[in-house]
Amino acid sequence: MKVLVALFVLFAAVFNGNLADEDSQARLLASKNILNQYLVENKDLTVEYRIFNIGGSVAQKVRLQDDSFPEADFKVVAGNLQAYWERIAPNTNVSHSVILRPLNFGYFNFTAAEVSYSSGEDLTERQVGYTSAPGEGGIVSFKDYNRRFSPHFVDWMVFAVMTLPSLGIPFLLWFSSKSKYDTTKPKKS
Repeated sequence: MKVLVALFVLFAAVFNGNLADEDSQARLLASKNILNQYLVENKDLTVEYRIFNIGGSVAQKVRLQDDSFPEADFKVVAGNLQAYWERIAPNTNVSHSVILRPLNFGYFNFTAAEVSYSSGEDLTERQVGYTSAPGEGGIVSFKDYNRRFSPHFVDWMVFAVMTLPSLGIPFLLWFSSKSKYDTTKPKKS
């Protein structure tokens, strides 16, 4: 997924390189990615936002706002769902991360965040754009996740204790028989 975003940005920068000479406006591309492989109830979830300025001028007063995580379903652990940059220079990028904790399990639609900025001389005219949307993701209940991925130490200990008699008794019988009938021959010198 990250490779596709990077290729898209590279393609847009190359394609837009000719237009940037003619049009000195700031143009922002924004992406929103969920970095976790597994989304689990009550475990941290990392969301990363990247904003690329592929235009020919500085983007000013850039504001990122993500209202797609309701407080009833997600708790903000670190970071903020709103970010602000005074300036983003041409052909540069910025990133922002937020760590959330899902409070419920089930399917959730991760929608786009809003990016607004001013470009050129007129700072009162705001451009509005949106990030990419990661789409629908399934948040697994902690119980199911733990059942699948925990090391199960207690289960293995119970298994070892239960298999000990079936392995230990034959071993003890063999060892006592071996020591009873096995005599060592003295060495000739």
